[in-house]
Amino acid sequence: MSLFKARDWWSTVLGEKEEFDQGCLCLADVDNTGNGQDKVIVGSFMGYLRIFNPHPVKTGDGAQAEDLLLEVHLRDPILQVEVGKFVSGTEMLHLAVLHSRKLCVYSVSGSLGNVEHGTQYQIKLMYEHNLQRTACNMTYGSFGGVKGRDLICIQSMDGMLMVFEQESYAFGRFLPGSLLPGPLAYSSRTDSFITVSSCRHVESYKYQVLAFATDADKRQETEQQKLGSGKRLVVDWTLNIGEQALDICIVSFNQSASSVFVLGERNFFCLKDNGQIRFMKKLDCSPSCFLPYCSVSEGTINTLIGNHSNMLHVYQDVTLKWATQLPHIPVAVRVGCLHDLKGVIVTLSDDGHLQCSYLGTDPSLFQAPKVESRELNYDELDIELKELQKIIKDVNKSQGVWPMTEREDDLKVSAMVSPNFDSQSTDVEVGADLVPSVTVKVTLQNRVTLQKIRLSVYVQPPLVLTCEQFTFQFMAPEMTRTVGFSVYLKGSYLPPELEGTAVVSYSRPTDRNPEGIPRVSQCKFRLPLKLICLPGQPSKTASHKLTIDTNKSPVSLLSLFPGFANQSEDDQVNVMGFRFLGGSRVTLLASKTSQRYRIQSEQFEDLWLITNELIIRLQEYFEKQGIKDFACSFSGSMPLQEYFELIDHHFELRINGEKLEELLSERAVQFRAIQRRLLTRFKDKTPAPLQHLDTLLDGTYKQVIALADAVEENQDNLFQSFTRLKSATHLVILLIGLWQKLSADQIAILEAAFLPLQQDTQELGWEETVDAAISHLLKTCLSKSSKEQALNLSSQLSIPKDTSRLKKHITLLCDRLAKGGRLCLSTDAAAPQTMVMPGGCATIPESDLEERSVEQDSTELFTNHKHLIVETPMPEVSPLQGVSE
Repeated sequence: MSLFKARDWWSTVLGEKEEFDQGCLCLADVDNTGNGQDKVIVGSFMGYLRIFNPHPVKTGDGAQAEDLLLEVHLRDPILQVEVGKFVSGTEMLHLAVLHSRKLCVYSVSGSLGNVEHGTQYQIKLMYEHNLQRTACNMTYGSFGGVKGRDLICIQSMDGMLMVFEQESYAFGRFLPGSLLPGPLAYSSRTDSFITVSSCRHVESYKYQVLAFATDADKRQETEQQKLGSGKRLVVDWTLNIGEQALDICIVSFNQSASSVFVLGERNFFCLKDNGQIRFMKKLDCSPSCFLPYCSVSEGTINTLIGNHSNMLHVYQDVTLKWATQLPHIPVAVRVGCLHDLKGVIVTLSDDGHLQCSYLGTDPSLFQAPKVESRELNYDELDIELKELQKIIKDVNKSQGVWPMTEREDDLKVSAMVSPNFDSQSTDVEVGADLVPSVTVKVTLQNRVTLQKIRLSVYVQPPLVLTCEQFTFQFMAPEMTRTVGFSVYLKGSYLPPELEGTAVVSYSRPTDRNPEGIPRVSQCKFRLPLKLICLPGQPSKTASHKLTIDTNKSPVSLLSLFPGFANQSEDDQVNVMGFRFLGGSRVTLLASKTSQRYRIQSEQFEDLWLITNELIIRLQEYFEKQGIKDFACSFSGSMPLQEYFELIDHHFELRINGEKLEELLSERAVQFRAIQRRLLTRFKDKTPAPLQHLDTLLDGTYKQVIALADAVEENQDNLFQSFTRLKSATHLVILLIGLWQKLSADQIAILEAAFLPLQQDTQELGWEETVDAAISHLLKTCLSKSSKEQALNLSSQLSIPKDTSRLKKHITLLCDRLAKGGRLCLSTDAAAPQTMVMPGGCATIPESDLEERSVEQDSTELFTNHKHLIVETPMPEVSPLQGVSE
């Protein structure tokens, strides 16, 4: 068991669907046995009054039949129960029960039974008061300093205090400015009532002032008041606590001083008799009840505070001394002596969970046997520790959190793309072209029982799916499920990838966990090029060109792209045109005399899909031929200038979006201000001219609508620009990988740095995220010195003023890769980079002068070329003789 959990000494559940509140619990020797043993008195809003005397046989027992001394149904809801000297002529304790329209005082007594069933308890009504106003709560005490008896004060829902001198009604007074009743308590030391008003002020009223004030039969001033008869009710002192109070408790553990404790919604306060704050404590959780119960050292008071996190905190003044967990949220807490056990904590929840508990832990009599001491061989322990660390490291590298084979055996996910296209439909956004769609089928095969299976499919926009999510509640072992959906293009621009992903989340139930262990499995599928592209007329001229070099003889483009070229007499087709559904064209040329291919287009980002498709199809072609040494490389100038133009265009749209949103916010504020002015004019009893406010309102409304349309249009353009930027980024990463012969892990690092976001927003944009990632690479694995590695990056990302810093960092990244730098994530491999990189690398510029020098150094390597040459790694490559068209 946890040490910080309340020990259950006795507990029970009261009734069915009954409700309780903080006034429904009381502990006292209500039957006047005189042995110091308290009884637990509980009243409910259903009208049931119960009295318990818990005496479990062993700790943690539930309630036995003999524990319930009395249960009676009083028919009216019970708001509060209290025990005191409420009957005249005797100092015996009696039970006061407050109903909404009635106050009843009972005597509780027990008579010895004639049979073995034990003592029988009953209650007898001593007197009752019918209330003219609906009651809220009550307090009692020796008002006015009377001896040997207790008076009762009831607060009504409309803020009236009604004082009863036992069997007779004394007087009633309205609290000034009362709107809603608050908690009420009586301080015997100052003979005053303390409450919290709806103005969130703690207020104190002297009993003598209440007694001699004007009678509260009428709230308005009478003629007698005007003539001077009676006194006006004034507050003794007041304190603004700034929040509504849940409860008030007044304690005095010595004769010299008393303290007023107020429990607020976020703090609890300790006040002196005159209203000055002794201390206050800000609570971490929302409180539900409290009880100042004792003073263990002079000048301090211990307080129990229950909260809505099922916790009970013990504070000594403002210091948290103990925290214990309860099985319910307490709405009332008391401390008493039950069955010769002092300090039992009794808690009650709003749904009737009554528990008697204690803090700490049960004593354990077990003593661990002494073990024989032996000398330790620290050398052997070091060797064993290193072996275990090596095993753990190998397991983490190979398997991860759990074995991959076991996880993959649970559920196998496979996707199959149909080779045939579906019926074609015309989409307005793509123009007059017939938009094809293709069917994809995803198959789930499970080996064990699975539940809560959710299949989510994602493709890159503007590709859309006919259905994105599929849900299965349960799958029996060895079961196969197949779902199908269609994919088609919806937009006049191109997706950055033709790859889709199917992700399945599911739960695998076990014996220990019937709910199941959550797991995820996924698979990827590739969509056909003809989904977004049609055969087109080749173009001899283009603004942007790429040339890819291979180490094998050129392959017929008809073999690589069947269906995109017309069959001619010459089987070696070396020119092919592609026309995307958005309207742009790309031309692919294969050299007859050399081992090179050229891709050209009017748009730089349009080169990506055809270039990537060409390399993939070349690799698949040579793999089918059994050739394993096929490779590609790129030698030439990196197309950074074209790439930077797309970055600038995307950033410009982001800035425009911010300006439009600010303008729209200003116009909206202006529109609401004009509306308020007009409303004031229309409500005025004496009509005044509108002074063209209606014309101004109409003009502002039109501006708001126009700005909203402009914001939507800018958001659409920004989304399209981000998609084109992703295509260009994929192309740049591909060219860097071919140029520097990067491994798959290094290309993955580049993709993580350049493509960190799936969606671009105003709060977190592509520019600042990529700049932070590239700066991290430049200061770690691509750094020149350890001093650079020690530099810290800013933890807060915000939109930059311009893109100059980002562009210089991208240029510097390519520069350091050209000088021999290598990408890695481990810190061990990042340290010796200085010695490996030939010629060294320039440090990250920290000033404008450094940036200018870096810019001058890298101008020779990266220039603005419209004609790009891409090469693949091979031992010897002949120079480019010419590309025949």
